[in-house]
Amino acid sequence: MAPQTRTQRQAAAKKAAATRKRNAARANNGTVKAAARRTVTQAKDTGRSARTTSRLAVRSAARQVSAERFRVDALARQLERAVLIQVGAALEARDRISDLVQTYGDPQVARRRLNRFERRGAAALRRNRTAVEQRAKDVRDNVESRANGVHSRATDVAERVRSLA
Repeated sequence: MAPQTRTQRQAAAKKAAATRKRNAARANNGTVKAAARRTVTQAKDTGRSARTTSRLAVRSAARQVSAERFRVDALARQLERAVLIQVGAALEARDRISDLVQTYGDPQVARRRLNRFERRGAAALRRNRTAVEQRAKDVRDNVESRANGVHSRATDVAERVRSLA
């Protein structure tokens, strides 16, 4: 074999370098494709997780609002019961007064006493109804304020989750 010239050695070296690059690229190609597939899968999983988290946050906020509504309903029933007890007591008192009227027999005296009781009962009902309505309004405002805060926080969480996806 004859000695190679400088040009031949350079050509052989470039050919060998090209072969090495081609082989390295071929070997690296599988690694790059696998990494790309993993990245795509992870991005899908992250998006799915973000959507799930968003749904759960909204569902949790809705449940909390529903629980507050149940509390308001229970309070309203208790307040209604308090009013009905007072009205029932007033009716019971009226029945006893009626019995007293029959016992005493003087229609004018009985009428005056009944009018006085009627005025007292009406005033008591007015006072109690106003107090009950004010309390119900305060509770309703409080619940709405809490519900708005919960809804706002849930919206913020959902937006943060969406921005991460």
